[in-house]
Amino acid sequence: MSGRPESLFPLFAGLETLDGVGPKTAQLLEHLEIETPRDLLFSLPYSVVDRRRRETIQGVDLPTTLTVAVTVLSHNPPRNRGGAYRVLVADAQAEFQLVFFHARGDYLKKILPERSERVISGKLELFDGMAQMVHPDHVLPLENAGDIPEYEPVYHLTQGVSQKTAFKAARSALKRAPVLAEWIDPTHVQREGWPGWHEAMDTAHAPEGLDDIAPTAPARARLAYDEFMAHQLTLALARLRERKARGISSHGTGRLQSRVLDALPYRPTTAQARAIEEIAADMASEARMNRLLQGDVGAGKTLVAFMSLLVAVEAGGQGVMMAPTEILARQHLEGLRPLAEEAGVVLELLTGRDKGAERRAKLAALEKGDIQILVGTHAVFQSDVVFKDLRLAIVDEQHRFGVRQRMELAEKGLGADVLVMTATPIPRSLALAQYGDMDVSVLDEKPPGRKPVKTAILSTERIDEVVDHLRKAISEGRQCYWVCPLVEESEAVDLTAAEERFKLLRAALGDGVVGLVHGQMPPAEKDAAMARFIAGQTQVLVATTVIEVGVNVPNASIMVIERAEIFGLAQLHQLRGRVGRGSAESTCLLMYQPPLGESGRRRLEVLRETEDGFRIAETDLEMRGAGDLIGTAQSGLPKFRIADLERQAALMAVAQSDARALLAADPGLQSERGKAARVLLWLMKQDQAIRLISVG
Repeated sequence: MSGRPESLFPLFAGLETLDGVGPKTAQLLEHLEIETPRDLLFSLPYSVVDRRRRETIQGVDLPTTLTVAVTVLSHNPPRNRGGAYRVLVADAQAEFQLVFFHARGDYLKKILPERSERVISGKLELFDGMAQMVHPDHVLPLENAGDIPEYEPVYHLTQGVSQKTAFKAARSALKRAPVLAEWIDPTHVQREGWPGWHEAMDTAHAPEGLDDIAPTAPARARLAYDEFMAHQLTLALARLRERKARGISSHGTGRLQSRVLDALPYRPTTAQARAIEEIAADMASEARMNRLLQGDVGAGKTLVAFMSLLVAVEAGGQGVMMAPTEILARQHLEGLRPLAEEAGVVLELLTGRDKGAERRAKLAALEKGDIQILVGTHAVFQSDVVFKDLRLAIVDEQHRFGVRQRMELAEKGLGADVLVMTATPIPRSLALAQYGDMDVSVLDEKPPGRKPVKTAILSTERIDEVVDHLRKAISEGRQCYWVCPLVEESEAVDLTAAEERFKLLRAALGDGVVGLVHGQMPPAEKDAAMARFIAGQTQVLVATTVIEVGVNVPNASIMVIERAEIFGLAQLHQLRGRVGRGSAESTCLLMYQPPLGESGRRRLEVLRETEDGFRIAETDLEMRGAGDLIGTAQSGLPKFRIADLERQAALMAVAQSDARALLAADPGLQSERGKAARVLLWLMKQDQAIRLISVG
């Protein structure tokens, strides 16, 4: 794949090669991330103005934009400086005024001579009962009226670039757009009734009404699909390369797994059994596993993870499970320990705290293969950590753990299989965009024995009732989380909010009952406060959101969230998942500060109605959009110029299967359609994919 195909050269030339774009305009466009004619093509108009010519303004609903032929009747210069210059005109049936501010009279007399006929187009409004048009967009002699487009596209622009300039530049970019061979599966193009790429561009830049602007318009849907397709091709190429990377084939015997299953007080859910099967099959294959295990709060990921680790041990190797923090690593250890005892395997913990002789002993046991399953934090990455035979690496909570770390981990065991676990339910379209290179297993049912959590919504004005409720619960031996929001950007202010709340609760409930955890504390203090709560020495834990991921205190059955309306849905769902893990009835109190806005109310109601994380995530996506949902900055989510992840989610799934099918049939992209797909990758600036092909 030598370099950019020649047919695309004109689209990647400088902006100044376009009509009407000088150095200054080019600079302004670059602020909009438009650096080449290609970028301009992908900045589609977001609205359209109907400039078809009318007979008269009589009987038209104002305000509106319209085009009409008029005779110029008289000029009325302003009476005082800075006043308005008015020109009275008449169409076939009615009179109205053109209004200009800061205008030069001689210039206006030149373009609007009295008694002449002109075609004018602009926004007409009523002012004091008189129809007037302030600064018309177009004023032309009759013979030039054809210069006004019947439908004028409206572009998103920066200060300083007029619609006229944008229109002209876009037209000029369209003239250079080459006709390109089709890269989409032809049967799909036919079924959808989509135009070819070139025609789609032309149509999208020349909308003839609002329907043509909708994401569902054939030209727009096709161009959105192209973006998804390029993205999915890139992911599929990465996946192909990952899978080609020599994996290790680990065949489980089932001997250890059956011991654990026999000891369990319940059967695994169908979803758990299916996930365990998918993972075991991946581990047995020669290719390297790269799978995402997505399970809602309390869906039983721990069992699936442990069974996968046992496959590695049954095959004569080792497994490692990584957590983002020390507390979570310890909790994984607690969760896995009883299972490991049933299976009779050696389980150990390695964190940054292990020092000196103790650490050396663990490392020696790991290298000899005496430790079969290791649970740890990032400390597992240090160069002196050597496994005898690492087969499986499980990574918890993806968003704190990038692709780079996945690679480093894999390097520890040449070709070790990788399983990423996340408790954040991600809507399918986003999962495809973000993890399209991975295979996904979903746990979508709750194991038996998890009690539903009662969720109530109350105003902060009722805080005294809440404190009374807590007092009663504590006397019955229950525990409670009290979450304070991060309202301000500044940690100091949050700190006061959390500390104030801590003081108030301590005064109300008694000393020694309430603990405090927040982001500003030294890690050791934070761990100590958490440990006291886990051990039941404190009954109430006041916290900023540091507790959302993975903390497991079965005795905690009340979750109070203050200012719940300013949290994201996914975050609220995660926080609520911290209770309802024990035998007691659990409640979650969402406290809002009145007045509650429409979207805040809708978010809280969704939580009250459902505990299904996937439904909650879909609602979140609808309400907040994709960028916000995963924090685009660190999510590696691509920026799509035309495609809309929320509204065109279904296209993403089709693009994924299309891209994978194309590569399965033609891994080197050598066929006619494969070559067209290469052009698509260049067109979409997918440099990463292009490198993968040229190397591959």
